[in-house]
Amino acid sequence: MKFNVYGENVTITEKMKEKIEGRLSFLNKYVVVDDSVSARVTVKDYGGELKIEITIPTKVGTMRSEIVHNDFETGIDLAIDKLEDQIRRQKSRLSRRHKDSLAATFIEEDVSENDTPVRTKTIYADEMVLDEAIMQMEMLSHSFFIYKDADSQKIAVVYKRNDGGYGLIEVSE
Repeated sequence: MKFNVYGENVTITEKMKEKIEGRLSFLNKYVVVDDSVSARVTVKDYGGELKIEITIPTKVGTMRSEIVHNDFETGIDLAIDKLEDQIRRQKSRLSRRHKDSLAATFIEEDVSENDTPVRTKTIYADEMVLDEAIMQMEMLSHSFFIYKDADSQKIAVVYKRNDGGYGLIEVSE
């Protein structure tokens, strides 16, 4: 991960940078972080106190934390704890919601008579909105995701386009 540390009316020392980089290393426990991810940390003088903003764009979404505190080290710790809490809450929410369906999602069938391997997958289409389906697809690192649209109550497929955008296939009856 790359670190962009900025100070507005505050001089950023090497010790401050090391503290930030050391504390942000916790991300490896939760998400895949490579050199394409760039964490932006801004420290501002905020009327006698320090305002610390951390922004990290990921495939899942943008993680953001903002803390105002009079001590830099305590402020960094609080901001990073806030990020970690956000990640933990999101991760447990997803695992709780999909615990049963994830266990039974992939079922492998026997090899057919002509010795051609066939793999059958049973997918349970959970009801959700489009944004949540995109988030699920990105978290699973899949190129498509099948779900039941919460508005229309129909099966839909969201997919990643070659141009980097998203496409949606809706089923009509």
